[in-house]
Amino acid sequence: MKLICGPMATVSHPAFRFLVEKFGGCDEYFTEMINAGTLLTGGPFEKYYLDSSPCPQKIVWQLTSKNTELMLGAAERIVKLDGIGIDLNMGCSAPDIYKTGAGISWMIKDRAETFAMVEGVGKIISLYNSSAVDNKKRFSVKLRLGDDNFTDEGFFSFCDGLVERGVQLLTLHPRTKKEKLTLTPRYAYCQKLAERYKGSGLQIYLNGNIKDKASYDYALSVAPDVDGVMISRASVQKPWIFSELKQSSLKESIDMQELALSFIDDVEKYQPPEFWKTRLQRFFTYFCMNFKFSHYAQTQFLNAKDNEDLRSRIKDFFEKCPEEKLFIPK
Repeated sequence: MKLICGPMATVSHPAFRFLVEKFGGCDEYFTEMINAGTLLTGGPFEKYYLDSSPCPQKIVWQLTSKNTELMLGAAERIVKLDGIGIDLNMGCSAPDIYKTGAGISWMIKDRAETFAMVEGVGKIISLYNSSAVDNKKRFSVKLRLGDDNFTDEGFFSFCDGLVERGVQLLTLHPRTKKEKLTLTPRYAYCQKLAERYKGSGLQIYLNGNIKDKASYDYALSVAPDVDGVMISRASVQKPWIFSELKQSSLKESIDMQELALSFIDDVEKYQPPEFWKTRLQRFFTYFCMNFKFSHYAQTQFLNAKDNEDLRSRIKDFFEKCPEEKLFIPK
């Protein structure tokens, strides 16, 4: 079973991948959404989004845009980079994404427009693969069930349309556009997809609410025929979760202070100063959930005025709460 680190805004960057790799890593890393328009206009920060360190062979480049022409232009550039392939984001339901016509909007807008875009990207990847000796690229889509009024017939016919246009992998987060993360994902739809395309070569990844061995086992009990499991938010809280799932348990104690301080070092090394604050705040929002005094840690770390203040606050926290310093995963 493949284990995949999902795409997360302000998280899925090289510094975070280095951290996960320290604990054995995973099979694939999806990048955070790369805005096709900004990529093509040569934004000042795009080189940071295109940094595939430390494991370019495991990278899946995820593209987002509201515009077909921009998506095709970005695909023509991205397909030449190292990595596993290109993924189209059709699952992001954040209002600031779908209201622009990107993300899950591609599942809701006129299918002729959506399928024309998918077919165009598929042709770009196919053309590249026809002349590539090795490092051929995979074409994938990450999606949800659709809008809240979705039907089984509509959802499966939409997936059929993607597959007919060259998509080789579907990652399903089995919730609708507005369903909250507190609701249990409908993993049965992942299994239905696996059964629908069995023997076709199409891969299915399951995504949503995997946070430990128990939730992982439950998801696979419902959808045993999927090809992989994607984990996102839980990997930020527990960068060792992939090793934990592979080995059933990870007994080595973890120096949480050293981990936190080294992560700051890597963010400074691999991200521009303009990104430091958002990247670190997002990471520590989840990472602090490991602590008994998580709210106190979050308040201290997220309110740091700069990185040196953050380092000082981290050291102060562990001095006051020494029992939190060494962590043994369950």
